[in-house]
Amino acid sequence: MRMIFVNLPVKNLQASRTFFSALGFTFNEQFSDDAAACMVIDDNIFVMLLTEPRFRDFITGEISDASKVTEVITALSAASRAECDDMFARALAAGGKPWKPAIDYGSMYGISFQDLDSHVWEFMWMDMSAQQTA
Repeated sequence: MRMIFVNLPVKNLQASRTFFSALGFTFNEQFSDDAAACMVIDDNIFVMLLTEPRFRDFITGEISDASKVTEVITALSAASRAECDDMFARALAAGGKPWKPAIDYGSMYGISFQDLDSHVWEFMWMDMSAQQTA
């Protein structure tokens, strides 16, 4: 079984934990400490929120400034268009910023925002039955 760990640098770990908790995510405390928080996305998908000094332990070069460049778009599936909109509203209420306007292709809908460190997150819904007939 494969697992995925997305590693993201954060300036304020506690603020990031509070932000993502407001979106409904939980944390695996077994893999969290004062320099890292293991956010659970799904059974085999995790985001390691790492303080910038801890993140530097894993990289060469500099940490990109996500407020100036887009380093990655972390896209997560949603069960419905309403869930996309709900996650967007929760992100904004918790201090996130809108990123791009929503995309709406009828059978595919997505909305994106930036977290407290300007990392881009997108929630995407697809009508799989429409995709199969296309």
